[in-house]
Amino acid sequence: MNSEKLLAEAKEVVRDLSVRELIEASIHNGEGTFSDRGALCVTTGTHTGRSPKDKFIVDTPLTHDSVDWDNNQACTEETFDRLYARCEEYIKNHRVYVKNVKAGADPNYQIRVKFINEMAWQTVFISQLFIKTDEPSTVPEDFTVISLPSVMADPAVDGTNSETFIVLNFDKRIALIGGGLYAGELKKSIFSVMNYILPQKGILSMHCSCNEGSQGDVALFFGLSGTGKTTLSADPERSLIGDDEHGWGDNGVFNVEGGCYAKCIDLTEDSQPEIYGAIRFGAVMENVVIDAKTGVPDFSDSTITENTRVAYPMEYIPNAKIPSCAGQPKNIILLTADAFGVLPPISKLTKEQAMYHYLTGYTSKVAGTERGIKEPQATFSTAFGAPFLPLQPLVYAKLLGERIAQHDTNVYLVNTGWSGGPYGVGQRMKLAYTRAMIHAALDGDLGKDGWTTMPLFNVAIPKSCPNVPSDILNPRNTWADKEAYDDMAKKLAGLFNDNFKKLFEGKVTEDIASAGPKL
Repeated sequence: MNSEKLLAEAKEVVRDLSVRELIEASIHNGEGTFSDRGALCVTTGTHTGRSPKDKFIVDTPLTHDSVDWDNNQACTEETFDRLYARCEEYIKNHRVYVKNVKAGADPNYQIRVKFINEMAWQTVFISQLFIKTDEPSTVPEDFTVISLPSVMADPAVDGTNSETFIVLNFDKRIALIGGGLYAGELKKSIFSVMNYILPQKGILSMHCSCNEGSQGDVALFFGLSGTGKTTLSADPERSLIGDDEHGWGDNGVFNVEGGCYAKCIDLTEDSQPEIYGAIRFGAVMENVVIDAKTGVPDFSDSTITENTRVAYPMEYIPNAKIPSCAGQPKNIILLTADAFGVLPPISKLTKEQAMYHYLTGYTSKVAGTERGIKEPQATFSTAFGAPFLPLQPLVYAKLLGERIAQHDTNVYLVNTGWSGGPYGVGQRMKLAYTRAMIHAALDGDLGKDGWTTMPLFNVAIPKSCPNVPSDILNPRNTWADKEAYDDMAKKLAGLFNDNFKKLFEGKVTEDIASAGPKL
């Protein structure tokens, strides 16, 4: 479909405004307000996070045999055409903002994306989140995203699960988004596109953050939301490559985006100075409660949502590396927030264990984060990003295994969750300790006094770590009731085994299948 033909029939097309002009338009339209330091502040209504049940991929001859339909919802070409016609009709009677950006810092694997947005503030968002280009929006694009929050699906007619829809059509290279304001859907739609394109070119696409040391040593941080990807990669002692989405190929690592999308809940200047300093004019804050008179944000206020967010360009981080490309990773950190209090704060994995834990993608939800959750619940998400993986999981795992073997990359499992007991009994691991353990791992100082093997999970635990009390390195030592720890460890190990058996039994080699917990 030709986006310019679509735009030719629009009531009003506003093209290629600067960030400042877009912010002015947002304020003029009543879409948001300012914080005390100039960040644009908006609320996103009903949806304050992604809506995975409303995301679909169009089932076509191109995608029918390549997409993992066990992990992705299909919709028909007729449904897509009907929703597209509804968007087309809406555009005929309304203003839209148009902007071209790029995804992929490596020019060899870069795509040009045209966004057609109903909201000016969402155009600020994509202008800051993706890689900027001086090209006018009339230049042909590789992929088009049409985001019209006012356009609703009709579940009875369209076969959707609600009035909200996120539909990817890889044949027509179009994403349609309607019925919701949450800007994370725009960002993750393009990540899903790159997760479809890159592996087919031999590039591992990754849901991870990345930074680089002064000696050029590159580290990747995989993890689900809330495990610390953005926080731990924003390290004043290392250059930031990116906070969320990357590709790994023969030339090394490159950022998919040109900005960051950080969680704000309980943010302080002391705990995360780089992120705190990035919240200024040009940044976009979602669902952060601010004082109506002073504009001062209350980052501890979760009245609207726990998932408060801020988007800002890479250049707002003082030590960001631009263009966002780096060499081959020396270390990989797999992050988990274990609310059961079982896993060690840091452990070293073999290649086979690395593959097992990558496929498992474990973290946990805690009481209060979602309705009905009374105690910690294990969450497993393949490759630490299952909602964004169009292809079969083993496509990504195979590429990871090849890269680790080729470059002799070290892999560590880091628990940023609870110690001394489960959520409600134990304490959350101190950020300062986690940073110290990661620094030691990246600098080669971890485990100089030797390692022990953790029973059941069979991972290697360091006997000591600079600037970290040794008694917290073995999680069993931190529990007052050792038998309670043993029972909880068996429970978590069982959950790991059940999940892996359900998803991967008979699909992976025995050395990977046997690298998990042994009950």
